[in-house]
Amino acid sequence: MAKYLIVNADDYGMCKAANEAVQELFLGGWLKSSTVMLPCPAAKEAVQFSIDHPEFPIGVHITLTSEWAKYRWKPLTSGKSLVDEDGYMWHESDMVEKNAKYKEIEAEVRAQIDYAHRLGMKPSHIDNHMGSLYGHYTGRLSLGKMALRICGDYGYAYRIFTKNDKRICPNGTPYALYSAITILTKMWGKKYNVIMPDYLLFPDWNDDMRVSYEVYRDTILKIWTDLPDGVTETFIHPSVENDELKGITGRWLDRVWEYQLMKDPYTHEYLKKHGVELISYRELIEMKKNGTV
Repeated sequence: MAKYLIVNADDYGMCKAANEAVQELFLGGWLKSSTVMLPCPAAKEAVQFSIDHPEFPIGVHITLTSEWAKYRWKPLTSGKSLVDEDGYMWHESDMVEKNAKYKEIEAEVRAQIDYAHRLGMKPSHIDNHMGSLYGHYTGRLSLGKMALRICGDYGYAYRIFTKNDKRICPNGTPYALYSAITILTKMWGKKYNVIMPDYLLFPDWNDDMRVSYEVYRDTILKIWTDLPDGVTETFIHPSVENDELKGITGRWLDRVWEYQLMKDPYTHEYLKKHGVELISYRELIEMKKNGTV
């Protein structure tokens, strides 16, 4: 079997810096999939681009967290358990798992998908900002089952893994737990008829990679090519460099380098040379339906 890689651009619609990067990457032919954060300030621009360019697979990035200190957003629904004392979404995923009520989470997830539909968007797939629907942080795995049930109701593919491999086990996650979660997601995906990638590669940054763009690029490409056979998804957060982005996060350079990585001809040459084919979510869906992966 061949090695296929989906590189999804997360956080589309989060800000204009993200929108500019994602749109340039799509139009340049360097990017194949992305997902929009519907509660965020620049979401409508991202949705409109999706409507204007139906050829690009763009989905919904279900958002339950608002992680930045000075740039924040609120839920689309009025669930009180979804927000902190300042009225914004919780900063971290474990806070969502500890505080948010099941019914209010489900209402918000559906509201974000429905809002995309009302705006005229036809999402290609669904995924989850910061993993707040995985339930991995506090063991609230019922949230993972909920996400798959909702995707089954709407008929969308979803980002979660159905196979495990030690090479891409998330840092800090015991392999036994990782394997157990795989069994559950595969079972729930089958129950709700949801298409998912085989593997999920979490992009764990470390300070050793931040020496230079070239060090970062070469480190990432080694990881992206040391993959099991089948379909692996990973995700990036590309943004152009500007004052807006620098005012949002001190780690702005990470996002700029991710943008540069996808524009870099060396990236695409390296992947091809090492037998890794970049595909989109639409291609994943067709391949799964046809039984070719």
